[in-house]
Amino acid sequence: MTLRIPHKSDASSIAALSIEVWIGTYLKRGVSALFADYVLEEFTPSKTEALISDPKEFILVSENDQGIDGFIRVSSGSRAPVAGCSDTEISTFYVQPRHHGKGVGKRLLQAALQHCRENGDESVWLATNAENTPAIAFYLAQGFEHVGETHFRIEDQAYLNNVYSYRCA
Repeated sequence: MTLRIPHKSDASSIAALSIEVWIGTYLKRGVSALFADYVLEEFTPSKTEALISDPKEFILVSENDQGIDGFIRVSSGSRAPVAGCSDTEISTFYVQPRHHGKGVGKRLLQAALQHCRENGDESVWLATNAENTPAIAFYLAQGFEHVGETHFRIEDQAYLNNVYSYRCA
């Protein structure tokens, strides 16, 4: 397992991984047009390539001998939905489910937190679906604290998300 900064040529792999993880995590009972349209519009190679090129985004990928198996994205200048959080967000953190429990997520997170420390960030925040029990347990085990709630919105639908914060200093 190697951690590295992605190249523009990784955009399609990152987009495909994002679709796989998002659908597998959030669509438990079937795929409706609402969610299919969201996923296919949100996770595209062109949008991913733009994120890779954006200086406000720090992205690391985990790569094994077959390809990318996870990635983390830290966004600077991201306004938190609850008071008391910094403007540094772990905006995306996906690991292929078949690689859970192998240390991929832990290594990506530790590298991202080190990046935040090196940037002088006092803290970093993230939001995750309030029903994503495995992710919540992982974040709490890594030292994140639950600091509030927000909602993820798709059209007129709202889904409860928990907000977590981690003190870097």
